[in-house]
Amino acid sequence: MGSDKIKIVVTGASGLLGRAVVKEAEARGHTVIGTAFSRATAKLAKLDLSDASAVSSFLREHKPQAIIHCAAEKRPDVAEQNQAAVEQLNSQVPGRLAREADALGAYFVYISTDYVFDGTRPPYEVSDTPNPLNFYGRTKLAGEQAVREASDRAAILRVPVLYGEAETPQESAVNLLVDLVRSSSGKVDALQPRFPTCTDDVAHVLVDMCEVSVGSAGEAISGVFHFSAKEELTKYQMCQVFARILKIDDSGLVPITEKPQEPVATRPDNCQLSTEALEEVGISVHCVPFSEWWTRYLQA
Repeated sequence: MGSDKIKIVVTGASGLLGRAVVKEAEARGHTVIGTAFSRATAKLAKLDLSDASAVSSFLREHKPQAIIHCAAEKRPDVAEQNQAAVEQLNSQVPGRLAREADALGAYFVYISTDYVFDGTRPPYEVSDTPNPLNFYGRTKLAGEQAVREASDRAAILRVPVLYGEAETPQESAVNLLVDLVRSSSGKVDALQPRFPTCTDDVAHVLVDMCEVSVGSAGEAISGVFHFSAKEELTKYQMCQVFARILKIDDSGLVPITEKPQEPVATRPDNCQLSTEALEEVGISVHCVPFSEWWTRYLQA
């Protein structure tokens, strides 16, 4: 992509995706300022995104050329049970950040979700009408709408369930399955298809989008885009992959072939995302094969 080095602020830089974005951007030589709140470290700036004044002062001090907004509450059940705080973080904060970015002339990318769709008519194009089934999906869709109202140069990137180098398995619904395999017992969904996508690949796409858009006179990659791996796997099939890599007998895992009863938030059946719009603007949608990445990770 572009050769010029740029200054990028990454929110949610302590999270699963945020860490991957910081790593990718720094590897390309860009100046990266990562922010976090509850998990702030010496390398990350502590910033309360709900404090509009603090956010404005922070951005005006650092004057980034791009902002990649990874911070969010992404756990549907937690979102359902903590609605006021999640509505602020997922719905209100993105619009404020997009307005601040627009005022600074900075490129802005908001990370959204496949859960803005109801999962009944995949694969989904960016032009398809969203219909979220749960509160989490509704808050992310509201965040999208706020971003679009705030800036016509901003981009929205919808992604599916993610996996990557986790600090704890709880950071990803995919990583969490490894512990289930190691326990060699439990019931696992074998019905609903998922498209697990590596955070390294998402990070690559996000930094590509910034490199193309920063400094481009009217040519910024703006609007809604989808990025997703192409491999279709149920949770049970993911567990089978892990069992093969770890050489564990998975006969104790029981596949569930009926629609699972969700404990709190309803999940859509199949939210496969089409990457056509991203390909049309020249962004690579290459993804590492699921088994290949996990073999490398689990055998390291």
